Amino acid sequence: MKRNVFVSAAASVVLLTAAPLATAATASADSARTAPASAAAARADVSAEQAIAAALKDYPGVVESLDRDGNIWHVDVITKDGKGHAELEVDAATGKVSRENVDKDENPGEHKGLLAAKITAAQAAKAAVAAHPGTTWTVEWDSDDDSGKTPYWHVEVRGSDGKTWDASVDPTTGKVTAQTDSDSDSDSDDNS
Repeated sequence: MKRNVFVSAAASVVLLTAAPLATAATASADSARTAPASAAAARADVSAEQAIAAALKDYPGVVESLDRDGNIWHVDVITKDGKGHAELEVDAATGKVSRENVDKDENPGEHKGLLAAKITAAQAAKAAVAAHPGTTWTVEWDSDDDSGKTPYWHVEVRGSDGKTWDASVDPTTGKVTAQTDSDSDSDSDDNS
């Protein structure tokens, strides 16, 4: 009988001591599993301006276009002599640059307007965001002669209100010359 009481008492002590430890261990394991997710959520994304800077550090030149596609920034860079073109990807979480395609046989005349522009892609993005606060999602040099327009920077800004704005930025003055709410387009591209 003494032996049964002793075993029961020992088991009670073990249970009373082990239960809080097991609960603490489970809580620690749960927080360890969710820590990477919260750390990733707390980590700031690489901005358009940072993606441009990273791309130009990897492949010096002039940015022709920048586009956010999920967790990747796609950046096209033209060399300053107009003879080289690189398609780069910048990881939106880490800023790491990878080269997708590099072409050294470009026609320099094709990029004359871009290379002569006084306003860069980064400056055009800043101007568009100043006109309509939000996050730059796309910056693209548009020199389409078919439209009869003079060349301009096309910038897509996603506002904190959830709307997407398309802005045209003058490549000489940096002035935002047109602004439209592109959410009214039925074929709007959702890259989030």
